Amino acid sequence: MSVGIKVGSIIDEIGTSNFLHAFFSTVSANLESNGWGTCFPIVLGKLYQGYLEPGLANQAISELTQIRKALSDLEPARVVWDIEHPTRQPPWGNKISSDITSLANYFVTSTGRDLISTLIEALEDAAKGGKPAAIVQY
Repeated sequence: MSVGIKVGSIIDEIGTSNFLHAFFSTVSANLESNGWGTCFPIVLGKLYQGYLEPGLANQAISELTQIRKALSDLEPARVVWDIEHPTRQPPWGNKISSDITSLANYFVTSTGRDLISTLIEALEDAAKGGKPAAIVQY
């Protein structure tokens, strides 16, 4: 089953729930020394839980921008597939495209789009339209 980010009637496809959890796990494990959601409470707290009020969309965009910048300094080998089970590896192991140069561009949706850009675009729509963003399965 796939997951996506939904704003209004539009769903942007992300991929599997494991893939999305890996993104959040990678962010927390690499960028939050004091634990999950301590540096990025909107993205890893609210959005991760599956629902983000429109009034928090701009804060989430700001956090995602900071996340992208920080991940750009980290090599792809630092990916964390599941923070609760740190020995788990991505299904593809370490066989990744040479186009992936850091953790900032490691996560690509099932439709071939950069995950961080996809989330930011959806949240921009949420902020402009005054609509919540939700992580949905379909």
